[in-house]
Amino acid sequence: MRDDITQLLIEFKDGSRKAYNQLFPLVYNRLKQIAGRELAREDKGHTYSQTDLVHEGYFRLINQNKVKWQDRAHFYAIAAKSMRRILIDHARKKRAQKRGGDKRAQTFIDEIMNIDKQAEELINIDEALDRLAALDERMAKVVEFRYFGEMTFEDIAEVMDLSARTIKRDWAQARGWLYKELRG
Repeated sequence: MRDDITQLLIEFKDGSRKAYNQLFPLVYNRLKQIAGRELAREDKGHTYSQTDLVHEGYFRLINQNKVKWQDRAHFYAIAAKSMRRILIDHARKKRAQKRGGDKRAQTFIDEIMNIDKQAEELINIDEALDRLAALDERMAKVVEFRYFGEMTFEDIAEVMDLSARTIKRDWAQARGWLYKELRG
């Protein structure tokens, strides 16, 4: 199946409509897993469902002419980044509404977590990851692939053309840097 996805991505890049139609069913379940993980970090009252996030993310992915699909792992990494962008945009809109309105804050008793606070935390993580990218783009990509894309060290190594050992080292360093950045 890995090779099938890679082959379809190559054919799609070359303009095959048939490859486009065959690709979505093959990647749908994995994209749904990625979306589920992303949404699990969000509040329970989030307006996106897994299906919504998968479809919007896939639509954005497929309509990108600039992406030169390398293989299956690269596709999933970009998919995770796309879903992350969708949720960050949503969180920013939520923050803008909060600043412009006089709505009463909503909380969920089950988790005792404020919706606005969760949106703010997601934005803080995104901004810290952007700062890390300015310092070390490779480490930021490793975090994005691992955390948001749920990719294995081996898949990340394949996409980035590095050893799994290097990826593990970058992951450990990036996690330490982000911990200090977000807690400081």
